[in-house]
Amino acid sequence: ILISKNLISIFFALQFFPTPVSSQGIKVSSPESVGISSARLNRIDPVINDYVNKGKIPGVVALIARHGKVVYYKSFGMENIEAHKKMSDDALFRIMSMTKPITSVAVMTLYEEGKFLLSDPVSKYIPEFKNPKVAIKSSTSGTVELVPAKSEISIRELLNHTSGIAGSLSDTPASVKTKITALAKMPLQSQPGEEFHYGYSYDVLGYLIEVISHMPFDEYLKKHIFEPLKMKDTYFNIPQNKYSRLSSLYKMNTGKLEEVTDDFSSSVPQIYFSGGGGLISKASDYLRFARMILNKGELEGVRILSRKTIELITQNSIRDLFIYNPSKTNLGIIGDKYGYGFGIRTERGVYNGPESMGTFGWDGAYYTRFWIDPKEDMIGIFLSQVQNNWSSSLIGKFRVLAYQAISD
Repeated sequence: ILISKNLISIFFALQFFPTPVSSQGIKVSSPESVGISSARLNRIDPVINDYVNKGKIPGVVALIARHGKVVYYKSFGMENIEAHKKMSDDALFRIMSMTKPITSVAVMTLYEEGKFLLSDPVSKYIPEFKNPKVAIKSSTSGTVELVPAKSEISIRELLNHTSGIAGSLSDTPASVKTKITALAKMPLQSQPGEEFHYGYSYDVLGYLIEVISHMPFDEYLKKHIFEPLKMKDTYFNIPQNKYSRLSSLYKMNTGKLEEVTDDFSSSVPQIYFSGGGGLISKASDYLRFARMILNKGELEGVRILSRKTIELITQNSIRDLFIYNPSKTNLGIIGDKYGYGFGIRTERGVYNGPESMGTFGWDGAYYTRFWIDPKEDMIGIFLSQVQNNWSSSLIGKFRVLAYQAISD
């Protein structure tokens, strides 16, 4: 049988140099096809492996996309150290505060339907927030007194964390309504609109969605965001047949990783759906959400929000306030300003890195991060699971390593 040399060459190319495809069917394209150097991108692997091998983190799924193509999608380390289960790019993660951008988008879908104005007082929909009090500490006596708030908390102030809401939520299992109406009775830590305080505002927004839509918060997200965007593995409660894919959570104990077995995503179903930090997702699902945002509210013919609303939620909404504590170097938080659900890097940023001005994104308390850079048309996602004492340096290095690989 005669076979041309060209056919033989093609055969061997297909056998030994297949098009990279993840286990989730996501094609990993050539970095050079989108102006990224493969050689420089390869610098990421040894850095992440070093953290894994030294026992600083259990495992990681990392993803980089540019110009609509995924060019880096890899898993490292273990989903569960004790069981010797390797990390998979199909692993599920507690994304914690990366829930907030999703909650923000859900709120804005109702805004676009004319259900409310951002200037509306929250008490118009949740009466328990009527006539809030603010806890003021006397500069002379040091005592704390309650004074009437100068204004009602607006929906806008919930979205940008200037509501003044402090307080704490009970660990006792209860519905969103029960916990949020209890929170409403607690004093504020600052006057509405005057200070940035990262707290439970997005949990209140989750309940606000329930009140306005007449749907449970989890069902609203499923119907209006997850199903349209084909985010098939994003939940508050994981189906039993997918629970084995949940990456184990660890904490640092005397310098060693120790598994946490009493976290909120246990096999007991949640009844409190936290808009601030309750979701479980995976890298490829969150990529679809991020692509929708980068594409100005639309993905694969499905529109979630308008272009103008995307512009609104990804621009500075806190004026001359800052989202960081100037006395502390916190490289784990992206940006110096805040939109609605996103930290934003502006020209006035203090902790500037290689990202473009206007880059936005957010982190999660269990060592997760994503960012979107509209100027470079780039998305980065980093997912791990460490509860405490984690260093933000690896997340920061991952971002640097992504940008240094850009060749045009």
